[in-house]
Amino acid sequence: MVRNIAILAVVCMAALLGGIWYITLRGGSDDAFAQCRESAIAGGSDAIGGPFELVNAKGETVTDKDVITEPSILYFGYTFCPDVCPLDNARNAEAIDVLAERGYSTTPVFISIDPARDTPEVVGDFAFNLHEKMIGLTGSPEQVKAASQAYKTYYKAHDAEEGDEDYYLVDHTTMSYLVLPDYGFVDFFRRDVTPEQMADRVACFIDHS
Repeated sequence: MVRNIAILAVVCMAALLGGIWYITLRGGSDDAFAQCRESAIAGGSDAIGGPFELVNAKGETVTDKDVITEPSILYFGYTFCPDVCPLDNARNAEAIDVLAERGYSTTPVFISIDPARDTPEVVGDFAFNLHEKMIGLTGSPEQVKAASQAYKTYYKAHDAEEGDEDYYLVDHTTMSYLVLPDYGFVDFFRRDVTPEQMADRVACFIDHS
């Protein structure tokens, strides 16, 4: 009898913990976007994102409120990046076009984590060459660091090559972040997500916002 009660208690506890794990993974019953998410976010979506102050292609200081005026896909990278950044941002730009074909207006945003080389003009050209709606942002080292920390991204510049101080690579986070004007950060996309998959998920968030 005692043994059966003990077994039942273990089963009930396992079921309870399983339920808690499921609710946490799905974002909780109060998460309006639970059905749109494919990944759990440690600490919840409120732990990522926030205000930032950067410089646009015109050399104007702008804030997150100036930039994120509609659903936006943010990417932190640098224009001298040999392959990853151009490919990731081209994917984001293609997703923006797929969404436009479906009737959704969204904006791609490129934030440089290499302010030493990425001047406003440089990020502006980089962004425009990828998509006419893409917003390129840079800033002082302090401004860039603050924006990166807000979105929990990582970057670290390698030492420059001997004899060429302008040539160096930068390690950095390669995820893209979906931000909605009235909600802030809501989800992220890894590099293996296709433009169509990204468009599907972005549309889901917009429909439930």
